[in-house]
Amino acid sequence: MTGRILLGLAALFLLAFLLSPHSFTWLFEPLTQNNAPAIYTQTSLMSLTLSHLGLVAVAVIASTIVAVGLGILVTRPVGREFLPLARTITSVGQTFPPVAVLALAVPVMGFGAGPTLVALFLYGLLPIFENTLTGLTSQPPDVAEAARGMGLTRRQRLWQIELPLALPLILAGIRLSAVISLATATIGSTVAAKTLGEVIIAGLLSSNTAFVLQGGLVVGLLAILIYEAFQRLETRTARKIGLGQG
Repeated sequence: MTGRILLGLAALFLLAFLLSPHSFTWLFEPLTQNNAPAIYTQTSLMSLTLSHLGLVAVAVIASTIVAVGLGILVTRPVGREFLPLARTITSVGQTFPPVAVLALAVPVMGFGAGPTLVALFLYGLLPIFENTLTGLTSQPPDVAEAARGMGLTRRQRLWQIELPLALPLILAGIRLSAVISLATATIGSTVAAKTLGEVIIAGLLSSNTAFVLQGGLVVGLLAILIYEAFQRLETRTARKIGLGQG
């Protein structure tokens, strides 16, 4: 109950701050110096937040489609030999620094949202792929045997048995990918993408701690709220298929 109240308060604070940031001037003014502005006004914080969330959503959806597709492919007899290759590709995407991806993508795609989407897409593949793999390969053998005994085809077993049972783990992978992408998207502002990183960078360049805190605060609260939303969805899904408690 306490957790829900705190989450509700966090959501209300975030909404109120984005709708009327100047109402919180008193909160950030102590962090400014030499009469510097306490609230970032060069671009609407609400506009930056929506753009930030849009970039993350597009990248996570693309990562989910590719990673789940790869996970399904390498767990079928015809694609098993590609497992090491798929694992290498998704691991490289996670370990390659996003800044380096931006540096390589800008000459090809130009400045803006494109390079950021590529970096977020690559960065989000690994957790979804690994969780899909675990979800599809850790199912009880007697479940698969029962499905075969019912006369289900491979495609029917995949859609009606395997993917529903693996769904809570797949959602956990998407949750990790989304939270990682929320923080990583801030570097997109270094290549002119509209993200909340713009506020943080403006604060660093002008030594305005209030701006840095505003950008970090909004990203942090969004990450907490999205994390909790996914966790509840996972719990509800697990209960629905009989894997959870209650």
